[in-house]
Amino acid sequence: MAASVQGGRTGNLPAEANTFIGRRGELAEISGLLGITRLVTLTGPGGVGKSRLALRAAHAARAGFPGGVWLVELSELRDPDLLTNAVAQATRLTEQTLRPLLEAVGEHLTGAPLLLVLDTCEHVLDECARVVHELLAGVPELRVLATSRQPLGLPGEQLLTVAPLPLGERDDAVALFAARAAAAVPSFALTEANRAGVAAVCARLDGIPLALELAAVRLRGFPLDRLLEGLDSRFDLLVSPARPRLARHQTLRTAIGWSHELCTPLERLLWARLSVFAGGWDVEAAEFVCHGGPLDAEEILALLASLTEKSIVTRDGEAVGTRYRMLDTVRSFGAEWLAGLGEEGPVRRRHRDYFRWIARQGEAEWLGPGQRMWAERLTSEHANLRLAVEECLTSPDPEAALELAGSLWYFWFACGFTEEGRGYLERALDRAPEAGGPDHTLAVWAHRLVTVVPDDLEAAESVSAAYVWLAEERQLLVPALPLTGASLAVRGESARSAVLYGTVGQAPAGDGGAEFFQLLTLALQAYLLAGQAAFERCATVAERLRADCAKRGELWMRAWGDFFVALAGIGLGHADEALLSARAALIAKWRVHDRIGAAAVADLLVAAQATRGEEELAARLLGVSRRLWLTAGLPQLGRPDQTVFHREYERRLRAALGNARFGEAVREGGELDPEAAIALALGGVPTDLDL
Repeated sequence: MAASVQGGRTGNLPAEANTFIGRRGELAEISGLLGITRLVTLTGPGGVGKSRLALRAAHAARAGFPGGVWLVELSELRDPDLLTNAVAQATRLTEQTLRPLLEAVGEHLTGAPLLLVLDTCEHVLDECARVVHELLAGVPELRVLATSRQPLGLPGEQLLTVAPLPLGERDDAVALFAARAAAAVPSFALTEANRAGVAAVCARLDGIPLALELAAVRLRGFPLDRLLEGLDSRFDLLVSPARPRLARHQTLRTAIGWSHELCTPLERLLWARLSVFAGGWDVEAAEFVCHGGPLDAEEILALLASLTEKSIVTRDGEAVGTRYRMLDTVRSFGAEWLAGLGEEGPVRRRHRDYFRWIARQGEAEWLGPGQRMWAERLTSEHANLRLAVEECLTSPDPEAALELAGSLWYFWFACGFTEEGRGYLERALDRAPEAGGPDHTLAVWAHRLVTVVPDDLEAAESVSAAYVWLAEERQLLVPALPLTGASLAVRGESARSAVLYGTVGQAPAGDGGAEFFQLLTLALQAYLLAGQAAFERCATVAERLRADCAKRGELWMRAWGDFFVALAGIGLGHADEALLSARAALIAKWRVHDRIGAAAVADLLVAAQATRGEEELAARLLGVSRRLWLTAGLPQLGRPDQTVFHREYERRLRAALGNARFGEAVREGGELDPEAAIALALGGVPTDLDL
């Protein structure tokens, strides 16, 4: 069963922010091209509407792609080497695999027909071409819709050049301007009396959608005739007698520049400084990164509101969860202005330092009641964290990259970004191979931690050894972790794992890393005891782990305590009690975005329900489990037909249900979207249950 088969799920397309206007011909042409070719690229200058057209076309195409329509937004990506990671994350593939990630992505996408939308490819064009070429070669069911200022240059690529909107008084440009003007100024209406004036504004802006939308907002401060006069005078300054018409890209830049001139000096300064963010930001980040000189931190919230009203900045969410972002073309204008001010270096360093502080705060508070908040916050700041790490990697001080990449161990390890974290840690360590000191040791340990998988005993031994160094550097009184024994247990070598198991020590309070290591040691002890079928002892250790985590309000590791309590309960024949613990584990794992953990818990739920006599439900959950393991992308556990667990329960459930009903139930479970799958596994228990 392919992980990309989503049943009723249409993928990850965001809702459209406002009404789509026009482009009927282009939409029909895209639909037709997707039916006869596998790669369609929308090309054209910035601001012409490629991204919005692709999103509308993708929404319209959903019915034809039962495997889902998946949007990969590349505008915030700075490092081409992370493009495959971006595709994996957008398509819900966890990165925890030692196989080449692109190979895992291809396997993940194989199955039902699906559409991959790659938006804004031009700045990572060569890597886009490579990845698309390999995916199309390896996934016959795949179609790709790309947007780029340049073609990808691949065989079979079909190009559609996106032109500005038609300019007649009853054409799309006028309709778009009128719709956006009415949204900005509710009293505005398109009438026969003002239609010619609106058409003149549209003509002056060459029908470029972004320019039209920026100009429409100006009606808040200007009547239509004054708006047209302002455009005329602004554009005349840039038109030479020998060149009476502006090129379209210059038209857009001039429209953005006019919006810039109409901002106050402090709004312009904030616009420029905000250009250093990738993806988006919240108010706290803007206050830290953008304050200084004439711009006080206390003024930034009001200035953000003003820039939002002028459509320079867009706002997502409300109150505490509010985030802001800028369109790429607007951001680029701000970045050029920032460079002209000579502030690019200092503001980028403040951005880097802010996210270094965020990473350290997250590490210190990870094992506490704020864990879910930190998982969500760091996931939302992923693009900015990448940018901060990249900035550290170009810093003259190699310690900066070691410290940031190492202090994010919990993000790489627990939130599903091991492949990316491994790459950053390797680059940081390559820059400072002999650095020594706590930051270097932490980076070494973190690198080896995110490298551990069941197949890699050498890596497990390295993690244990590296932790001894880290404990010495941080003056922690914790024994080496028995990760080698854990790896053997996963592979079914329980006898050898028992020999390599060590005792559990006490760690001093007050250090987030030390607490994590203590809890991880308990989890591994429970793991090894379960592998040896010592279920009563396993339950005792797991209960201690749960209690220690509960004291801290911690979720991620506590869920492993629930997992092992449930596993021991199944081993002891207490299926009803095991079901309750397994569901608690699943809620916690889902809250902190741990898909590996969710897949492991799903296996337990299969066992619990089968033991309780709920064979049909167990078979559907077996389909859910297979889907989750495939999504997680692990090399062994991600192939259900090769695992002892899945073979054994397939045999039992086939015998109970018969081949036909068993196969149908597994298929039903495997085709559920993630939210429906979790709901099935929880049996109606809400995922926001207070644990």
